[in-house]
Amino acid sequence: MEFNKRQVNKKILKIASPIAVQGMVTATLTMVDNLMVGMLGETELAAVGVASQIFMVHYLVLFGFVSGTATFMAQFYGTKDMANIRKVLGFAVTLLGAFGLLFFLVMNFFTKGILSIYTEDPAVLDLAATYVRINSLSFLILAFTSPMEMGFKATQQVRLPMIISMVVFSSNTIINYILIFGKFGMPALGVAGAAIGTVSARILEFCLNAYFTMRKGSMIRAPFSSFIGWDKELLRRIIKNSAPTTINELFWSVGQTMYVAAYNRIGTTAFAAYQAANAIFNIVNFASFSVGDAALILIGEKLGEEDVPYAKKLALHLIKVAIIVGFVLGLVTCLMAGPLSGIFRLTAEGKRDMFNILIVFGATFVFDLVSGMMVTGVLRAGGDTRFVMFTETCTVWLIGVPFAFLAAMLWHMPIHLALLLTRTELLVKDVILLARYKSGKWANTVIKDL
Repeated sequence: MEFNKRQVNKKILKIASPIAVQGMVTATLTMVDNLMVGMLGETELAAVGVASQIFMVHYLVLFGFVSGTATFMAQFYGTKDMANIRKVLGFAVTLLGAFGLLFFLVMNFFTKGILSIYTEDPAVLDLAATYVRINSLSFLILAFTSPMEMGFKATQQVRLPMIISMVVFSSNTIINYILIFGKFGMPALGVAGAAIGTVSARILEFCLNAYFTMRKGSMIRAPFSSFIGWDKELLRRIIKNSAPTTINELFWSVGQTMYVAAYNRIGTTAFAAYQAANAIFNIVNFASFSVGDAALILIGEKLGEEDVPYAKKLALHLIKVAIIVGFVLGLVTCLMAGPLSGIFRLTAEGKRDMFNILIVFGATFVFDLVSGMMVTGVLRAGGDTRFVMFTETCTVWLIGVPFAFLAAMLWHMPIHLALLLTRTELLVKDVILLARYKSGKWANTVIKDL
């Protein structure tokens, strides 16, 4: 098939734009939580930041497995094999349901013991524990919603997750406002109110995903039996591909929480500034990573059709797009650092730290985006998940985590310089991943002979 850049860009825009909106809305939801709670004080903001580490680990491990299954769904979509897409979805929901139940139980019985890894402040610890226990039902709900949303994306029904996320964001914002500050006759619950708002929005998200999945005319709708009765060879391949992505996201996400553990040792003010800056930066980050999601969907579709030359050309084009978008959005982040550092209720020192952190994020954003494109998009689309796992795990744990603790606890660096040093792992990772792309070893058709 001839590679037409204009047609490709139109398709990228069609696929990536709704995913970008969804990503922005999801990240804005987190920022609104932080912004509202931040109005209560730095201790409350730090508590939600600490609690969020647990949900990040759970979500990214879940995302790792779902991302591994997305390789199959995207490639099956290339052959219009909806029967096997449903079986992949059924297996993902079943396995992640068991994982969510385990997380739910552990985080309810050992809450403070685990959270104490991230903070030594008793006041922060108590509030964080309250947030985690209330919001723990989300661990079970996401076992259904995450695979279904990926199923919509892989079958190029990308507007549905966007619509769902917008409704969820609106409801979460309204409930948070009422319960955090005690509006319309409701009690002011503070951090607990934020947790209730979030879990309420997750319940609504579950209902909407179930509706769009089972409504008349849905591509995924089918009798329950269509989602089970899994073929052993299909399961073997899914596990072979998804195990590295799951392990990858587990070690990567735990590594990110180790950064938090290190930065928290610099001080509550510095960490609150980091949490606020990170909440804002994630809006740009999540939206931009839509290019990575689009890469997995579009490249996976072509590999499913066994058009490897076209898939390689498409991958190169998408990498170039990621570099351009990374530079542009990084510059925008730097230019907006001043106004953005004033929207949270931080001390003068906290605002200064937040400004410097946003400058570091903006200046290095292109490395984030190239990494995300390669990890979640290009290489996973071709089932090259083991290489990605080893690369990302090694760079985070052998470069990022040691630098974070050395900078915070031995060298006593300011928070923004500690962050800058930690982010050198992104540069090393990008060099390795781009070399892997150039080798061509990543481009595999994982559904062959199924």
